[in-house]
Amino acid sequence: MNFQQLRSVREAQRRDFNLTEVANALHTSQPGVSRQIRELEDELGIEIFVRAGKRLTGLTEPGRQVLPIVERLLHEADNLRRAGDDFARAGSGTLRIAATHSQARYALPPVVRDFRAAHPDVLLHMQQGSPQQVARLLLDGDADVGIATEALAQYDELVALPCYRWTHTVLVPPEHALARESAEGQALTLERLAQFPIITYESGYTGRSHIDDAFRAAGLELNVVLVAMDADVIKTYVELGLGVGIVAAIAYDEERDKQLHPIDGRHLFADNMTRLAVRKDAYLRDYVYAFISTFAAPLTRATVAEARLGLLAA
Repeated sequence: MNFQQLRSVREAQRRDFNLTEVANALHTSQPGVSRQIRELEDELGIEIFVRAGKRLTGLTEPGRQVLPIVERLLHEADNLRRAGDDFARAGSGTLRIAATHSQARYALPPVVRDFRAAHPDVLLHMQQGSPQQVARLLLDGDADVGIATEALAQYDELVALPCYRWTHTVLVPPEHALARESAEGQALTLERLAQFPIITYESGYTGRSHIDDAFRAAGLELNVVLVAMDADVIKTYVELGLGVGIVAAIAYDEERDKQLHPIDGRHLFADNMTRLAVRKDAYLRDYVYAFISTFAAPLTRATVAEARLGLLAA
């Protein structure tokens, strides 16, 4: 039994049993992948995969039992490698951050700047995606830290730590009726907002659920005409006059967004909580803890370690 055999099995399941993709991911040949899998099956005395001719089509019942063990072995091998690196290459390495577009674009730049100044020998690898994709990168061991507002707290394998609360802002062109009413001191209501086409985030992104919840609770229809993952895209179409934008307050910049008029939406929608997540069983190098505390000062190494231990024992 060797790690290449275990990786071949894991990647076959991850890549929907497509051995060509497995070979590409492992930088080897398709026959080589097939041989590695067959050798492991022969050694264990079971068939891990269901086959149709030479194609893999699924997991056998023994395969479903074996796969979590394979995942744990490979994960612990990664932990062992990181532990060794902490001593052999103190202060240097790669930090893999997975974040949503809003976090990567608006919340992380000053954090990355400060972290890089303190840890110049650490290479940062930034990956962007939906909250579910961020969680999957963590679960698969392809990211060290994940940052998102939604979804991260839904996975038992992750410890999701609260970082900061934020609210939504309503954006309109300066000549818009809502801009004039705001300038006159009229408070924006959901009933008034419901009279206009809305441009906002896709479902599952950046507090969209709280927007939907507010309209639903008021018995109002939310007339969404355009959705996007990125606030910059939303702002672009608001500037074109296609609708009223609802974005994270952090996404509005007074200097950059002079063509837009902001209206505070904190009284309309519930607050949102951004969370930072790590795998419960991951080995975190010293600089990972440093990054976490740079992003959210209350999340000291001791605080993170205690939270992980508490959840692991639960």
